[in-house]
Amino acid sequence: MKITILGAGNMGGAIACGLAVSEGVQPRDITVIDHKGKNVSGLRSVSEDMNVVVADYSSLATADVLVLAVKPWMVEEVLKTHRALLKDPKQLIVSVAAVVTLARLQEWIGSRRPVFRVVPNTAIAVRRSMTYIASQNADEEQKEQVFHIFSQLGKAEFVEEKLIPAVTSLASCGIAFAFRYIRAAMEGGIEMGMYPDQAKDAVLQTLRGAVELLEANGNHPEVEIDKVATAGGITIKGLNEMEHAGFTSAVIKGLKASNIK
Repeated sequence: MKITILGAGNMGGAIACGLAVSEGVQPRDITVIDHKGKNVSGLRSVSEDMNVVVADYSSLATADVLVLAVKPWMVEEVLKTHRALLKDPKQLIVSVAAVVTLARLQEWIGSRRPVFRVVPNTAIAVRRSMTYIASQNADEEQKEQVFHIFSQLGKAEFVEEKLIPAVTSLASCGIAFAFRYIRAAMEGGIEMGMYPDQAKDAVLQTLRGAVELLEANGNHPEVEIDKVATAGGITIKGLNEMEHAGFTSAVIKGLKASNIK
């Protein structure tokens, strides 16, 4: 399976590097098109076998899968500019520009083709992304091909396109919200006398434990909270103070504010 990634920036580069070190895709089958050549050395340092080219679009004609990893406002331009190279009706077109709909992709390609709208998050760089996929005009085999690619980079799941705004808020924007919690918890630790790195280690390991605990037993988070929040204890006092400050409400409002349809 030949994969061309158009765009070598943060997301395109992360996808390329993750696939190159995975066991599911051979680096020699990956071509990355870097528009300006700024990221060539970094990509080649990951794998010398990966094809990294500068403004050479010839691989668009031979790729089994084309991943569009450019800014959303550039998707229409690149598809229309290079439409003559996109002749293979079986070629899979994958866009990671979350706001570009499947209908728009179909319109800009100019033919009835298998198209995919994919929403990863930046943890794709360490192959720990939560990636959501929606498709149009794709059969089960084609869906499996795209699923195979992104399951190499974390967890992948197909959803209806109408859910893309919600999963973008929860998983793609959501990783920034998680970082903000980590920063806030670190600052609290520092205020209580811990060194910054010490506080960071404490927060990260606590979050790892929380995630693994929920995955292991399948409980609702509130069940695990009840195990820690003993009557009259310090945990319930901390939780109540956070809720008085609007913790849960702030999280929900932030998610809804980022849920742009």
